Amino acid sequence: MAEGIPKEVLMNTTLINKLAEVAKDAALLHGVLMRANESPNSSELVTYAPLTLFPTPVPKAIFLQAKAVQTLYNTLVDKISQDPDFLQDSLASTIAVDDFTARLFKIHQQILQEGRSQSIVLGLNRSDYMLDQREDGSTSLKQIEINTISASFGGLASHMHNVHRHTLKVAGRLGESQRILDNNPAVGLAHGIAKAWELYGSDRAVVMFLVETKQQNIFDQRFIENELWKRNIPTLRKRFEDVSQSGKLDKDKKLFVDGQEVALVYFRNGYMPQHYTSEQTWEARLMIERSLAVKCPDIGTHLAGTKKVQQVLAKSGVLERFFPDQPQNVEQLRATFAGLYNLDMGPEGDKTVEMALATPDRFVLKPQREGGGNNIYGEEICEVLHRVKGSSERTAYILMDKIHPKPMQNYLLRRNSPLAISSCLSELGFFGVYVRHGKDMVMNDCVGHLLRTKSSEHSDGGVNAGVAVLDNPLLY
Repeated sequence: MAEGIPKEVLMNTTLINKLAEVAKDAALLHGVLMRANESPNSSELVTYAPLTLFPTPVPKAIFLQAKAVQTLYNTLVDKISQDPDFLQDSLASTIAVDDFTARLFKIHQQILQEGRSQSIVLGLNRSDYMLDQREDGSTSLKQIEINTISASFGGLASHMHNVHRHTLKVAGRLGESQRILDNNPAVGLAHGIAKAWELYGSDRAVVMFLVETKQQNIFDQRFIENELWKRNIPTLRKRFEDVSQSGKLDKDKKLFVDGQEVALVYFRNGYMPQHYTSEQTWEARLMIERSLAVKCPDIGTHLAGTKKVQQVLAKSGVLERFFPDQPQNVEQLRATFAGLYNLDMGPEGDKTVEMALATPDRFVLKPQREGGGNNIYGEEICEVLHRVKGSSERTAYILMDKIHPKPMQNYLLRRNSPLAISSCLSELGFFGVYVRHGKDMVMNDCVGHLLRTKSSEHSDGGVNAGVAVLDNPLLY
């Protein structure tokens, strides 16, 4: 394990068994928790969130590069969200074939026609990367995606450093323990919400967490809620169905749910088609978007995080639209882009199809979906492209170069799973927070990081999808 835990520790079965119990108890002690699968809405049964036994080595230069570029990504997302022509042009082919993106875009168009009710904009996003191992042995940072809605695990990540510090001390690795960084994205995310709430200007108005019916990952959200309550900012937890039943707009477009004025809606739901279970659910989303409440994200920011927009941004000359006369910013962002290719109808898309069919193992095929577990790899790429290559259905996807991180040996601790060493791959994320009031950017920060690790036998999938686990970077 390069620059990390030595092999003699990794292979010491007696020590590993002891440390696994220490790490699980430390996770429980520090609140790195999830509700158990079998009772996602009950407080009666909780378990530790899945995690690695040891932190994963990450080059310090790469870590700092990702951290430094986060405020530029914040700015970029915000600029895209305010550019309806760019969103229209970028998403035109996608909305013709992807019903979910089309429904979101229809809401966006209606808001543009009516005029935005609220000039306060809050962005809580997370930019995710993998470390690509080049043939010469060097490593480069490549962005997987940027999550502009419901960017999760800021709460649990705020306590993971305590788990690995303690486990390493028990393992007799004090030096490594002291190299685990402080990390508290929950405080930073709450700070952004608090700033937007203050700008809204009503002490009585609440922050509404819009949540899923199944609440397995509730503690991640609770950490942020608790930070708000520390500031005497009241919070509510509501589902789309609750907004449908008790939500209304007054003559000034103030949003009331259960009779309480809502200053800010923080979406922890609404990023997947299955979250919209009825027409009433869509009407609830529209009501929120039309309201005076601050939206995190608003509909333009949600669309700015789509895979299609990511692919368009990688085209030559596009970043310059958002950073005119700022070549250094363009260069910093572009350095993190992986190869991205469109599947639009026409010669360029045809060329992409042929390239993917000829060497499918070089690529990842991505639909316009969030939440993990949606991407397509290997021979399955050929199956999908053979089926859609002659129709506009192919424009619902983008093609991306497959990134090749260096595998590391580690143990993945997951409830009801055997303890065994695994070859693992990691994904590094940084949390960005920005608040804009009219034309003034009043906050733009990087507030913390997240490392997730999975067995290399899995191509795709996040923590919620049951594939990845929580981790910490061990910088070297």
